[in-house]
Amino acid sequence: MNLRYQRGHVRGRRKKNGTTYWEFMWREQDGLGKRVRRTTMIGTLEDYPTRELAQAVVNDLRMRINEDRNRKTNHNIKVTDLIDHYVSTELSTTETRYSHATRIIYREFLIRWIKPRWGNFNDRSRNLAKRLEKT
Repeated sequence: MNLRYQRGHVRGRRKKNGTTYWEFMWREQDGLGKRVRRTTMIGTLEDYPTRELAQAVVNDLRMRINEDRNRKTNHNIKVTDLIDHYVSTELSTTETRYSHATRIIYREFLIRWIKPRWGNFNDRSRNLAKRLEKT
């Protein structure tokens, strides 16, 4: 099942003793993959007289609920991409961090030796460890 961004719902509820409070409702999956409705009390109507104030309080909770959904999906980054980025940013002609000779040597070493040998490997350490075991 695809993960969906949970906006949830804020509603006013009344207790048996007559006090009115704001309640936040959302759905999530339990350990078995079954969808379960969750609720939590935000505060009383005296604490947050309008729905907008109650929604503002819920924003932090909403971010925690959707934490897994907000993360970027993993994608492989190859060593070639890292080398190209390093050469274009750190070894650029406008960069003053390294001397001119150091930039030339680093660029040549990366392009001539590192990129042909390790360029197709991604950022997964297990692939790199397997490659090191073979050599």
